[in-house]
Amino acid sequence: MKLYEKEFEIPIVPGHKNLINHFNKVISEFIPKDEIPVRFVVTETKVDHYHCELGLLSGNDHEITDSIFHFSKRSTENINKFNTVLLVPTGIGAEVGGHSGDAGPVAKLLSETCDTLITHPNVVNASDINEIPDNGLYVEGSIISRLLMGTLGLQPVHSNRVLVVIDDHPHQIFVNAAINSVNGARAAYGFQCSRILQIDPPIHMSSEYSSSGRAVGKIDRLKALLNVMDEYRDEYDAVALSSVIDVPKSYHTDYYKSEGSMINPWGGVEAILTHGISLLYNVPSAHSPMFESPEIANMDPGVVDPRMAAEVVSVTFLQSILKGLSRSPRIITDPNNMLHPNIITAEDISCLVIPDGCVGLPTLAALEQGIKVIGVRENYNLMKNDLRALPWKPGQLYMVDNYWEAAGVLNAIKAGIAPESVRRPLSATQVKKITYRKKIQANSKASTEMILKISE
Repeated sequence: MKLYEKEFEIPIVPGHKNLINHFNKVISEFIPKDEIPVRFVVTETKVDHYHCELGLLSGNDHEITDSIFHFSKRSTENINKFNTVLLVPTGIGAEVGGHSGDAGPVAKLLSETCDTLITHPNVVNASDINEIPDNGLYVEGSIISRLLMGTLGLQPVHSNRVLVVIDDHPHQIFVNAAINSVNGARAAYGFQCSRILQIDPPIHMSSEYSSSGRAVGKIDRLKALLNVMDEYRDEYDAVALSSVIDVPKSYHTDYYKSEGSMINPWGGVEAILTHGISLLYNVPSAHSPMFESPEIANMDPGVVDPRMAAEVVSVTFLQSILKGLSRSPRIITDPNNMLHPNIITAEDISCLVIPDGCVGLPTLAALEQGIKVIGVRENYNLMKNDLRALPWKPGQLYMVDNYWEAAGVLNAIKAGIAPESVRRPLSATQVKKITYRKKIQANSKASTEMILKISE
C-alpha cells in the first residue's frame, strides 16, 4: 500500500458551476479503480482548464464507505451558535501559517469572535508549542473537508486515549526522546497514552515538490502501520505518528536560511499521511517528523526567521500533536447520530476563513452549502485562483486585506449587520423600477401575459 500524488488538468466549467460533481466525475474516469482519492486541490485556474493535484491511496484492502467528493447539502443553518472554520492549507507556502505554527496568534484572535473555532494542525502546531484556544477544536484537514461537505459531525470530548506510533529508529537517542516526550506530557498535563508502538520496518516517507511548487510527497510500506492500528483499534481514540521523512540533507540548512522563501518540505507529505489515516479509520491523527541522524539534529542554523524558531529548539516535534490530539473531537459518521444536538455538523458552521486563492473541497463545499467565506489577501501563497470568479450568492464572499479585518467581518456577521455598513463612504442603494403592461393579441382580447421591463 502507498500514498502518492498525481497532477492533471480538468476542463473548465462555464461560470464554475457545480464543480464538486464535475471534479468527481472527471476524476472517477481518470484514476484506476483500485485507487482512492484522499486529498484534492485546484492549484491554478486557467482560461480553459483547472490544474489539479490529487492525493491517492493505492493498494488499499480496508473498507471505505465514503468518498471525499460525497456531498450532502445542509437543510438549514443553526444560528444558536456562531462557529468558524479557520484553514491554512499545508504545503502552499502561506505567508501566515506556512511554517511552524505561526498562525497560532490568528487562531487566538479569531476565536474571540466565535463560540467554537475549528482548525487543523498546520495552523497551531509549533513543534513543542500548541496554543490552541480554549474554544478551539483540533482536527485533521480532511476531517474539516468532510465536515463542510456534510458527511460527518464532530463530538467534543473531555479527553482521548492516544496511540503513539514511532519508527524503530537506528539511533536509539530519538526513540528515547519520543518516549520521554510522551511521559512528559503524561506527567505535566495528564496526557492519556494508550500505548507506544515501534514499527519495524517503518513506513517510508519522502518529500517532493509538485510543478506548482507545492510541498507533496510519497509514502510506501504503509501496510505495517495499518496492521498495528488494526490490532489495537479498541485501545485508542486518536493516533499520534512520528517517523523519519526522507529529504535531501541540504534542506535542513536551506530551509532555515531561506527566511521563509522556501516552502516547508515536511508538511505536505505529513498531510497526505494523516488524510489517508483519517479516511480509513475515522479517528483524529497528526504526524511529527523524526530527525534522520544525530548529525542533522546537532546542526546549528543560527538565529532563524521567527516563524521557524519553534522548530530549531525541538528534538522530537511531538508535544504540539500530543496536546492537540488529547482533546480532538470524536468523528461521527452515522447520519442518525449526527442529528444529536451536541454534534457539530455543516449546519452549525457560520463562516470559513481561508487565504486568498485557495480552492479545494472546503471552499467548494462552503460555496454549495451557502456558508459565508472570508478570503485574506495578505496571506500570500502559491495558489493561483480568483475566489471572486466562483458563483457566490450575494453577501457570501468577503475579501479582506488581513486577519485584523477578518476578525471585524466575523464580528459584523455575528452581530447580524452588513460588514460594509461600518465603512465610509456608504454606497447608494440600488433601485430598480419594474413595469408590467398587458400584451394585446391580434384578436383584440387582452392577454394576462405580462411583459417585464426593468429600469435602473
